[in-house]
Amino acid sequence: MRPYTDADMPRLQETVAAWIAEAGRCGYDHIGELPHRVYENLRGRRPVGDLVHVWEDASGIAGLAVNLRFGCAFDVFASPALRGTAAEYEMLRVASETTARHMAEDEPYVLTDLFDCDTTRIGLLVRLGFERFRTWDDVNERGLDDPVAVPAVPDGFVLRTARPGDADGLATARNHSFQEDWTGHLYRTAVMEKPGYDPEREIVAEAPDGTIAAFAVYWTDDQNRFGHFEPVGTHRDFQRRGLARAVMSYAMARMRDRGMTTVTVNHDAGNLAARALYGSLGFERTHQTYGFRRAKPANAAPSR
Repeated sequence: MRPYTDADMPRLQETVAAWIAEAGRCGYDHIGELPHRVYENLRGRRPVGDLVHVWEDASGIAGLAVNLRFGCAFDVFASPALRGTAAEYEMLRVASETTARHMAEDEPYVLTDLFDCDTTRIGLLVRLGFERFRTWDDVNERGLDDPVAVPAVPDGFVLRTARPGDADGLATARNHSFQEDWTGHLYRTAVMEKPGYDPEREIVAEAPDGTIAAFAVYWTDDQNRFGHFEPVGTHRDFQRRGLARAVMSYAMARMRDRGMTTVTVNHDAGNLAARALYGSLGFERTHQTYGFRRAKPANAAPSR
């Protein structure tokens, strides 16, 4: 195991795409989730190598852990050859202990999640003392061979790709969509300037006054030919105008032109508005993710 560096991201995405091609998606989310979780979720709050770890063996990259997502959660991705083995068990153990060590003192549980079909991971987590406590996300999919709606926006609004100078507007849009605390400087340095991000893949709806009213980041996996959305949001002052639907339709046309055949999007299973939006665009639920948790060990001294 070693600390992750920014230079690892291209090889990680290529490696995980090959794992998906070999073993399917049960143990792996879209490769676009890798930069999203490493950079947007962690937000530069610590040196990235403190919280993201890479395992290697003679064949190359063997596993990845992203620790302290949302302040108390971790992800582990292991190569198909190691699924269900002592090596994957050790990755999970180390990731859970690393997350516990960095958590705030008032966080009671270490969390992780997995696809409903991933019985291998469920077995390992149970051995580690984790228990299922919730259904987390709906995982939705639609084919891109089906017609994609022509995007429509109210008069004066413009659909376009993001620009490097949009950092302040994109930060504000996220804050008003998700109740977050981005600044333009943080979004630019922690996300836009990091590997994996491309402003051409962030679609925005710009209001007549220049405000970024809605946005959707899309990701592509050229090996497996499927796209993915993460995140999608609408500034609270511009909701119920069809803007999220428009930016997603615009993005799906671009994905199809690039050769993607399928697109996925996840949302909190209890978010009825998101379910209605994605359903109206032709998405259907194919899986769910389950949340597992374990009480933080009493001896998990916080890291300073």
